[in-house]
Amino acid sequence: MASAIITGSARGIGAAIALRLAQDGYDIALNDISEKMFENNDIVEKIRETGAQCEYFIADVSDHGQCENLIKTVKEKFGTIDVLVNNAGITRDALMMRTTEENYDLVISVNQKSVFNMMKFAGTVMMRQKKGRIVNLASVAGLYGNPGQINYSASKAAIIGMTKTAAKELGARGVTVNAVAPGFIKTPMTDALTEEQRNKMLALIAMKRYGLPEEIAGVVSFLASDDASYVTGQVIEISGGLSM
Repeated sequence: MASAIITGSARGIGAAIALRLAQDGYDIALNDISEKMFENNDIVEKIRETGAQCEYFIADVSDHGQCENLIKTVKEKFGTIDVLVNNAGITRDALMMRTTEENYDLVISVNQKSVFNMMKFAGTVMMRQKKGRIVNLASVAGLYGNPGQINYSASKAAIIGMTKTAAKELGARGVTVNAVAPGFIKTPMTDALTEEQRNKMLALIAMKRYGLPEEIAGVVSFLASDDASYVTGQVIEISGGLSM
């Protein structure tokens, strides 16, 4: 059975992607940074209910050595690594003049370096297999910028360039590399916004609603499927018409 590894997948968009890929027939390797992320969390059970194998693996994917060990362990457990979804990410928002060097470096390390680490080690496995799918989570912030998110926007813009470069390097070995760029997605973070803040955001969206994690998962599912076998180096915006 084919397998997929999804970083930052204990909850939120990552968990939704993991569940969808399990429904598509993949065994699932979940990943997050600590055991606490999986406490009082039923994502493993939900995935196993689909009939898929599922295990979680604790690793800080911003750390090069931990990523190498993670890929080695997942390969030993499942035999293959057919899909990699780089979803792990954080925010430390502030206007540029108030952004500390520490918070700039932290966001770049977690959001951007993790993608390099994981693509390097999983890509090596996929090249040997002569097949594989890599999907990176970018953001509309990486396409258009966003006030108060210079670190986040920089990390997500970099992911777009990395996606295109990796697609060119790995394509001849049967490995596709694509990115999705979500807009405003309904999460606990958006739930915490004031009504005024929500209304301002919704006014920018053609569809006048937030996206759902499952809607991101559906596009990732397509990019991981045989239907997308000739799609690589692309960035698919999932924003309800935010940029129009």
